[in-house]
Amino acid sequence: MITKIDTSISGKEHRILLQVKEFICMLPHPNLREYVSNYNITFPTKELMSDSFTVLPCGCSTISVEKNSSALYVDLHGPLTKPFIVGNEANQIEMMVSIEFKPAGLYAITGISQSEFTDRTLPFDSVNANLTRLMLEAVEKSGSINELVSNLDNLLCASICAAYRPELMMALASIKECAGSISIQELSNLAHYSERQLNRIFNHFVGTSAKSFSRLIRINNTFRLLKETRKSLSYISDVSGFHDSPHFIHDFKQVCGVTPQKFRDNVSDFYNNPTRF
Repeated sequence: MITKIDTSISGKEHRILLQVKEFICMLPHPNLREYVSNYNITFPTKELMSDSFTVLPCGCSTISVEKNSSALYVDLHGPLTKPFIVGNEANQIEMMVSIEFKPAGLYAITGISQSEFTDRTLPFDSVNANLTRLMLEAVEKSGSINELVSNLDNLLCASICAAYRPELMMALASIKECAGSISIQELSNLAHYSERQLNRIFNHFVGTSAKSFSRLIRINNTFRLLKETRKSLSYISDVSGFHDSPHFIHDFKQVCGVTPQKFRDNVSDFYNNPTRF
């Protein structure tokens, strides 16, 4: 099993998105990138994440293999539509290997309606006991990050069992292209489905309605501007397609649990992953 000091990644440097002493984020194999956003390998410390460290909603799922002092286990964190505080719990474990999926990505692995998992955390063996066993073996037997990433690539490539509907892919692409600023009626017309049918498809494959997912995309699009610029809230509201600043602040707080200004002032306490979109 890998340790904190094992940072051997020879031959895969081009796949590194971010690396610090206690954390490395890497791209999956190209054959998986339609489904998987990235792998995170973390050795939690309070310097890395505070006890209030919060994952912001993005409508995506995560499978995490976690090691504490006595056990190694696998959890499923379903499509996230609410803020999820992870810092205090994460700081109690020794190591965490996370597979972060793109929207609907977990469906390709499980073939199960994602609405069953929305905003839930549950043992992954209750969903797929065999894949749980194989993931545990992959983590336990890997002697380096290089080997671990290769083992996860091979395991996930072999586990893809369900296909997306083309209408869903068209709708997802349209939402992403316009950063969430598209009406459900427009999406319905593009997909040639009624709004009711379209929402049924989204709930099955993504775990939330088309309207809710569009709002999540629009909110997620504001994170980079809030983190990396000092642009005013009115400017960010305008370029992100909100009616005005009050609507932006209201929607942001409703989705994220904090105001845009509080997010900006405490940005290190929040996690969002733009590569998922």
